[in-house]
Amino acid sequence: MTVKGIALLGSTGSIGTQTLDVVRALPDRFLVVALAAGRNLDLLEKQAQEFKPALVWAASSQATSLPLNGASFVSMEEMVRHPDVDLVIVATTGRAGLGPTLEALRLGKPVALANKEVIVMAGDLVTSTAKEHGTPLLPVDSEPSAIWQCLQGEEQPAKRLIITASGGPFRTREIAALHNVTPQEALAHPTWVMGPKITIDSSTLMNKGFEVIECHWLFDMPFERIDVVVHPQSIIHSMVELADGSVKAQMGPPDMRLPIQYAMLHPERAPNETLTAYDPLRQPSLTFESLDTVRYPCFKLALEAGRAGATFPAVLSAADEEAVGLFLRERIGFDDIHRLVSSVLEKHQPATNSSLESVLEADDWARRLVAEITNNI
Repeated sequence: MTVKGIALLGSTGSIGTQTLDVVRALPDRFLVVALAAGRNLDLLEKQAQEFKPALVWAASSQATSLPLNGASFVSMEEMVRHPDVDLVIVATTGRAGLGPTLEALRLGKPVALANKEVIVMAGDLVTSTAKEHGTPLLPVDSEPSAIWQCLQGEEQPAKRLIITASGGPFRTREIAALHNVTPQEALAHPTWVMGPKITIDSSTLMNKGFEVIECHWLFDMPFERIDVVVHPQSIIHSMVELADGSVKAQMGPPDMRLPIQYAMLHPERAPNETLTAYDPLRQPSLTFESLDTVRYPCFKLALEAGRAGATFPAVLSAADEEAVGLFLRERIGFDDIHRLVSSVLEKHQPATNSSLESVLEADDWARRLVAEITNNI
């Protein structure tokens, strides 16, 4: 039985902590070589004491003073290069995961990608690098993972991809009342437990626009053959329509540990007693609705940026990250997220190539413009 050495980037976030739950459940399958965190130093210290990684990193400069069992403090790119790392799990948010992802792909080390923004902002660059070096890019995000699972064993390309969306906490609220939404309300997702950024994106459905862009690149599927339907129960995580009209769906409770484990062990499936299977008798009713773009203008905005291509998706990702942060700090309203991102996109002059430099420059430009627009708020 092979033991995989893992570098977990974003270990203290929602995906990171659930990844470590999988490691705890299957301790003979994984060795934690490296842990990278944001600013939650207390949790990073506890993780280091439990898993004893050789390498650590954190966004806070105070991390170097932590008692980390002799672990070396190195950059995420250096973590990826460590000879004992067999699999890189990118569970960060935003642009922080882009550099390590590209480094791992160039080195031929499989990347389990949970960070939507990495492939949204640089889909062409990321997927072309994976193809050039023959490196597996393994989706962890539940909807792309569901599509990936449904495509296993299929020799012909899919006819259509159908991404499901819960609709978030405001699916039935009066549209005119959405301007009164508070961060606390937006963080109360009806079916999933996630980090704050992705939870807000799930309330605006920006995350579904991101997932359409993600699936466009991961599965080489034209935008016009990717649909999104609202499925409030969050049991069917996505579907694939095949050439003959058959539709395959991947189902399960809303638990990220399943797609995490599938990416970590692929192509193997292993028993995990901590995971619960879907029981159709306990939740027999599964319903679907069309997606209302009037209610979710961020979704429409994301699709427009994805179709426009070039550096528009990088600007979309950066502006959204900044806008969500402003909303969580109560500096802008819920409706202002869409308005602010739209304003930044309208002012963007796209680069003519999709190089790493142009992507990062677009990201920096978008963040500066958000700051300028909101400086007096």
